[in-house]
Amino acid sequence: MEEHSVSSDFIPIVTSSSTPFNTLPSPFNYIQDPPRLVTQGAEAILYQTHFLTPAHTCALKYRPSKSWRHPALDARLTRHRILSEARTLVRCRREGVSVPGVLSLDWEGGEVAGQAGRRSGGWMMMEWIEGDTIRDSLNHWLNARKDFLKDGIEWRDAPKAQSEEVVIELMRKIGRAIGKMHSIGIVHGDLTTSNLMLRKAKGDMGLETDNTPPLTATDPSLDGDVVLIDFGLATQSVQDEDKAVDLYVLERAFGSTHPTVEKVFNDLLTEYGLSYKGALVVLKRLEDVRMRGRKRSMLG
Repeated sequence: MEEHSVSSDFIPIVTSSSTPFNTLPSPFNYIQDPPRLVTQGAEAILYQTHFLTPAHTCALKYRPSKSWRHPALDARLTRHRILSEARTLVRCRREGVSVPGVLSLDWEGGEVAGQAGRRSGGWMMMEWIEGDTIRDSLNHWLNARKDFLKDGIEWRDAPKAQSEEVVIELMRKIGRAIGKMHSIGIVHGDLTTSNLMLRKAKGDMGLETDNTPPLTATDPSLDGDVVLIDFGLATQSVQDEDKAVDLYVLERAFGSTHPTVEKVFNDLLTEYGLSYKGALVVLKRLEDVRMRGRKRSMLG
């Protein structure tokens, strides 16, 4: 993988989003169109920018330096986390798991002016995934179909595009994606509906198939490929317990954000079992994890 070094210049810029105010290291403070802020987490900030040419959109994950950490420790942790995530993504990509491709990275960054030994933080450029998170996709889909979910009408009696089968097929796709990831010994560590993307196929909006009503921007489709993102907490593990916790975290995520969809979570687990040879043991361990989770909830 090609290494990209950066200079020691460190100039603050304001992104196209007014909040929060962020500082980016070079070369990103010199490009004509500053990176667009997408979201900010506790450890990293995600931007949308371009790679090599303006036509090649990509995602920039920037891990800024933490002023409250010792510079040597901060540099060591940043290096470890960026390289660990990049290696995981590269391995997943090589093994056929649907994840963003790694384009470039720099785990050091330039020196911060006036702060001896302090680096600006590391960054990683990745393939930009066109689409929405599973969380947003399901929210849009459910909101657009409230008219079809009237009193006395079951999902299975609704037209094809509005039926429960569409959600079941999505759950199967998610199950296959997770099964493939677990089969190569990768545990995600933060498997939620916000860390699963639905990459929409070009032209899947407004198309009419069979007798299904055409889809519009306010009537979104759940068609597309499931892509796993954000491997910042991922580990390589062969422990069935770790994989079961992955599934449990996702199940809880569906229960809290999409309780109406949680009832078809078993379809995800069924497909997971078909796509991963070691799934039987993992699913059995999942029952133990659920039991511990219930006891913890009861005890507070």
